[in-house]
Amino acid sequence: MRWFETRGPVYPEDNYVVARRDELADFVKRVERGRYIVLFAPRQTGKTTFFRNALNGLEDQESTYFPIQLNFEGYVDSDANAFYRSLGKEICKEIKKVFQKRQENPSDRLNSYLANAQITESISMREFFENLGDLLEDQRFVMIIDEFDAIPQDALRGFLHSLRQIYLSERHRCPHSLGIVGVKSITQLNYDRSISPFNIQDEFKLPNFTLEQVQELLSQYTDEVGQPFASEVIEAIHRQTAGQPVLVNRFAQILTEEMDIPKSEPITMEHFSGARIQLLREGHTNIDHLITNIRRDRRFEALLMKIASYDEGVRFSLYNEHINELATYGVIAEGADGMCEIINPIYHYCIMDAFKPIVNGLEREYLPDNNRSGFEDYLTPDGHVQMAALLDNFRDFIARVGFRILQVPDTPQEYVGQHLLFAYLEQFVQSVGGTMYLEVRTGRGRMDILILHRKQKYIVETKIWGGDGRYQAGKAQLAAYVRSEGVEAGYYVVFDHRNAPEPRVETETLEGLTIRSYVIPVIQERPSG
Repeated sequence: MRWFETRGPVYPEDNYVVARRDELADFVKRVERGRYIVLFAPRQTGKTTFFRNALNGLEDQESTYFPIQLNFEGYVDSDANAFYRSLGKEICKEIKKVFQKRQENPSDRLNSYLANAQITESISMREFFENLGDLLEDQRFVMIIDEFDAIPQDALRGFLHSLRQIYLSERHRCPHSLGIVGVKSITQLNYDRSISPFNIQDEFKLPNFTLEQVQELLSQYTDEVGQPFASEVIEAIHRQTAGQPVLVNRFAQILTEEMDIPKSEPITMEHFSGARIQLLREGHTNIDHLITNIRRDRRFEALLMKIASYDEGVRFSLYNEHINELATYGVIAEGADGMCEIINPIYHYCIMDAFKPIVNGLEREYLPDNNRSGFEDYLTPDGHVQMAALLDNFRDFIARVGFRILQVPDTPQEYVGQHLLFAYLEQFVQSVGGTMYLEVRTGRGRMDILILHRKQKYIVETKIWGGDGRYQAGKAQLAAYVRSEGVEAGYYVVFDHRNAPEPRVETETLEGLTIRSYVIPVIQERPSG
């Protein structure tokens, strides 16, 4: 039986695989046209698997192509001299592998050339390819370079210049087509910030899985094993991951291998909630990288919170080093309107959790003095959450602690309200045995917190005050979202940082749905005296 893979390349004979037919057809068309292609995307997005499958397909369909694949990861600590010496040997070795796979023998001239060829720097590399093109005769040489980021810095400029010269030299050239694959772009690698020596590149984007591709992936498991995924589970996996390949596969891996769900039972939303908790507790490579860099530069936190909290958002620009770096890690992307968006709710939740102080110093103030049973006071006798009372208490808590919210450690003052709401609700769900997760409908401007308790769903949207027009529009947006989730009420918490805030609590009926809204003042400074 096949399995879902999350730790490296996937193989159709061993793993469930998304075919990516349209993307492969696009790539092959570019190869046929002799393009020098670049693909720079975050780790664990399926780049290596995709290009290996593309080369295999190219070789199977077109005998006129001679494709090889290289990996530069081993050169990360090398200098230019060691890099070029090894590169020549690796190219010759990969060429021989192709002949062996085809059960063919290279010509005597080619055999002799490969045995004696040496690459010592970028000029001899260009000459090597010119001679190789003649010896391969009618075959078009295609080369894919994976982990390109690891190229030694002192080799980068000359390497790219030589490839550019080859590309511009003549119609029939060697390599005929080239693929450069990595995490950092050419611009990021070219640290001297001069004009890029590789301005002939054809940029290729490998998107995340669509909902249809997630359905295709999971249906392979169902066809083999007979255990179905509920349709809402498939939609939830895609929505929570935005189709990020390793996250999709990890969800499937947990659900099918680690949760001991009887194969005779369907996989339900209750199972999905458990898998989501496990995935969040594990962490994720991209988030680990992000947190490491946040500790180096706290401006990442302010940028991400501004993206998530303000309707006006942040314009996406790769010329901004912080936006560029977050995009490299796969945490943000450019939305259809040209603004920054956090890519998926899983990342958003991890970011909020990472920014939240382990102890904010106000936990003892969450509940009022007349509280009897902790957070269970906010449950009805039949186990339903009294959300209005729970949020009324949060509003009162903010008023009780007053200027002390300014003393919460390691938290930008501008976002302290949202951090406290996140921590408060998280402690509530932990106390009463519920679960909490985020939904990011647009990827920016609002944060939707979903609480699940005893199969009941409760929706809280939070943002920062941006004017009465946006406040009113937010109610209508929340109502539309509440309806789409099949519940009857939504809760809207807006933090007002103005010098003269207007506290509000309003309960309205919008198109048959109950919307309860809070505008909660956030103190800006400690009162004098």
